[in-house]
Amino acid sequence: MATKDVAINDEVNRLEGSVSKEYVDVDYTLTHVPKSARKGWVSIFAVLLGFTFIVTTMAAGASLGTSMMLGDLIKVLLIGNIILSTYVGVLCWISAKSGLNTILLARYTLGKVGSKWTGIILGGTQVFWYAFQAAYMGKVFTTALGLEAYFVPVTIFWSLFMGAFAIWGTKGMEFVAFCSIPPFLYLVYKIPAVSVEQAGGIRELLAIEPTTTISFAAAITIVIGAFISGGTQAPNWARFAKTPKAGFIVAFLAFMIGNIVMAMSGMLGGLVMQNSDMVEVLLGMGIIVMAMLILIFNIWTTNTTAAYSFGVAGAEFFNKPNKVPFVIGGLIIASIMAVTGIYEVFISFLSFLGVFVPSLGGLIIGDYLFNWRKGMPRIEEIKFRFVRYSNLIAYILATLGAYVSSVFEFGLPPLNGILLGIVLVFVIQKIFDVLGVDDRHEIPANPKSVEEMVHKQN
Repeated sequence: MATKDVAINDEVNRLEGSVSKEYVDVDYTLTHVPKSARKGWVSIFAVLLGFTFIVTTMAAGASLGTSMMLGDLIKVLLIGNIILSTYVGVLCWISAKSGLNTILLARYTLGKVGSKWTGIILGGTQVFWYAFQAAYMGKVFTTALGLEAYFVPVTIFWSLFMGAFAIWGTKGMEFVAFCSIPPFLYLVYKIPAVSVEQAGGIRELLAIEPTTTISFAAAITIVIGAFISGGTQAPNWARFAKTPKAGFIVAFLAFMIGNIVMAMSGMLGGLVMQNSDMVEVLLGMGIIVMAMLILIFNIWTTNTTAAYSFGVAGAEFFNKPNKVPFVIGGLIIASIMAVTGIYEVFISFLSFLGVFVPSLGGLIIGDYLFNWRKGMPRIEEIKFRFVRYSNLIAYILATLGAYVSSVFEFGLPPLNGILLGIVLVFVIQKIFDVLGVDDRHEIPANPKSVEEMVHKQN
């Protein structure tokens, strides 16, 4: 009997040894981030700040700079970014408390199959943006160096190089984020200084008349919409925060500071140069070398986080704990799109997605407030429904409301989508209750809450 027990123990040890050699998901792609893996606020702040270091925000600012007086630009910038940063901060508060990324939070909200839509819309958006910015990087380099004939290999090189840091995981993104801080600080100083100098002084800068016009509401919508898709995915990193309060503060400040600096840089440049092309604005200001460095780190930081996002989305979609194959797959697709120009077809489509994303974030916030605020069971303990139809209906109506408001220019479409998403979760659930329809997930009698799980782990 003793010999048999020894043999059994040896077999168990052998199996455990083989399991330990399997892939270890240090990014906690399909589960909660434990206390032992939580990070300090500095690294999370650096990643989120680097995430906001994006060409499109500068371009949006430059576009507005040709359309409004500086005083109005400042008002638009503050109002738009307060709304956006608060929205992102609340999502990050929820993610830090639960330890879950955006797509796993959507599983609670929309169900096991319903959440796949979140993966498609968020992951797909990031693949397309990655392709666009990889091609942009290739174009900048080949044009500046007179190597237009080598556009394809240069673009593929940058696409794969940037994506490699996403495969490295959060440590890779932290490295890129810290590298991007020096040119970011340079941007904070140089563009305002050059703008004031070229305008002839602050008073003259304030007096510059715009060459085009835009409504106040439309301008705020542009500020919010320029990065609300990325903001909805900020929980992918904020879930590593040690406390919900830290998650909210870090996300709010990173987005508030980063977006204001990037948009204001574009606004001032566009206002003084009366040019909405940010590359031409930077070159026109005589900061060619730093313009190249700024664009490199700008696109590098954004694409690294984009690749990480579509890797996480793919892992959840196929229920695999390893994001790496999906990062690689997304890189291949994005690289092909970048060098063939197919991505250009999707630019208008990506703009249209701006209507779908805010209501999705509002839905997640509303579901948490009305259903999980007092305690969120561990994801491993819930028997998820395939689809939570009450929330799906709420999402469709919220998205429709945001779309209609954009067509008829009523209010701020992104904000309308967020608020409708939050409110309709409560309204539709009450209607379901009155009708006697229960589409809630099945939860054990005495489930362990996320908070209990997170704080008891070593």
